[in-house]
Amino acid sequence: MRKFDMVIFDCDGVLVDSEPITNRIMRASLAAHGLDMSLEQMMGLAVGGTIAGVSEKARALGADLPERWVADIYAEMFEALAEEVEPIPGAVEVLDALDAAGVIYAVGSNGPHAKMEITLRRCGMAERFRGRVYSREDVARPKPAPDVYLKAATDAGIPPERCVVIEDSVSGATAGKAAGMTTFGFTAETPAERLQPICDGLFEAMEELPGMLGL
Repeated sequence: MRKFDMVIFDCDGVLVDSEPITNRIMRASLAAHGLDMSLEQMMGLAVGGTIAGVSEKARALGADLPERWVADIYAEMFEALAEEVEPIPGAVEVLDALDAAGVIYAVGSNGPHAKMEITLRRCGMAERFRGRVYSREDVARPKPAPDVYLKAATDAGIPPERCVVIEDSVSGATAGKAAGMTTFGFTAETPAERLQPICDGLFEAMEELPGMLGL
């Protein structure tokens, strides 16, 4: 028998291929404000966190950021994402398999609702997740706290032990495990050795996920 009733996906880097776009924009902006980083360093600073968190870390590293940096960088990101973002290869097919099996799914992200509305809509997923999109704006604490995942499960009336979390960051995987949920790590862009100590299973391509979910 299937051991779960709900799958909760992180958004950026799991459903939508937004991270190369947003990291490119942040890297250029930070360089213009005195903090020149490699793309790998930028991803290490940003993936799995919040933009406000990036601004705090960047200032600590010497970036001279204006007070409105978070709002301004979001505006620049939103414009680029609306024109460029595409689904993670295979993600739509995973949703199709979940629909065919009658499994509930949701999104749990550290990103704001405005960003997810742009990315999920452009990638053709917005209606599929309607009413089941959860942001750190909806809870007291962002990941790595488990709040966003617990809220998604509570609203669906499903106990955490019957939920599976799909994550690509250490922060997010930590949140999934803290929520008491089975957590699978997506390693297409994240080194497997970073996720392996936390996750219950790893996969590199979305085509592997339906089998791991028992579909």
